[in-house]
Amino acid sequence: MKRYLLPGLFIVGVFICSFAWYEGKRIDVVFIGDSITHGTMGPGESPPVYAGEFLRQQKGVDSVAIANQGVSGFTTVDFLPSVHKSYLKVRTAADAFYADKNAQLVFSFMLGTNDSAIKGPTGSPVAPANYRANLQTIADSLLAVYPNCKIVFNYPIWYSDNTHNRGAAYMKEGQQRVLEYWHQIDTLVKQYRATNPQHVYAGDKKAYNYFKKNYLTDLKAENGLDGVFYLHPNKKGDRALGVFWAKAILKATKD
Repeated sequence: MKRYLLPGLFIVGVFICSFAWYEGKRIDVVFIGDSITHGTMGPGESPPVYAGEFLRQQKGVDSVAIANQGVSGFTTVDFLPSVHKSYLKVRTAADAFYADKNAQLVFSFMLGTNDSAIKGPTGSPVAPANYRANLQTIADSLLAVYPNCKIVFNYPIWYSDNTHNRGAAYMKEGQQRVLEYWHQIDTLVKQYRATNPQHVYAGDKKAYNYFKKNYLTDLKAENGLDGVFYLHPNKKGDRALGVFWAKAILKATKD
């Protein structure tokens, strides 16, 4: 009997190790943003949808669930817990995901476009320091409730300098403010790296130059008060942005 015990244990061990090696990660993502996140091309077509598709195709990923909490016209102010607009919906979506302790909960942010406006959206123009403070308030609240979550701050993307619709004026001043927000995200991520490591990450930066270069093919031409402007991704742009976000999420979940 003893002669067969060690080989048997060896076979069982190999089986267990093989199963563990093939078992991939499970990722649940709550996307927080404005109309760019929500999507403007119709049901089932948005950057979060395409991000989920890309993530599911990656080696080592078993399952991906997404919740799109993007709201048209919203700023960081609108997502503050104290404002009682969309924060509760974000929490409700996250609660449903967090019940699965075997999945990694991720909050993927891209806010700043509406914050940068000269006028129109809530709180706009949001000063760069206030933009950072708002992101920190939201992140601190989420980390307090979901201590094992990961937060990814994607950088707001390019839009044309003549962006001006009936609800808001952005223009060149707004675009300059977007770039100032980039520095605020850098500062915030650096701060969290020291105080709460492996939970808050700098997200995608590449989409900005991508859309600046490819706005004629990847952004919608929209009629505005100062001519045709480019702000929202079209279907091709939604897919490209989703892939940019997905890569940032994958990088964050490797830690």
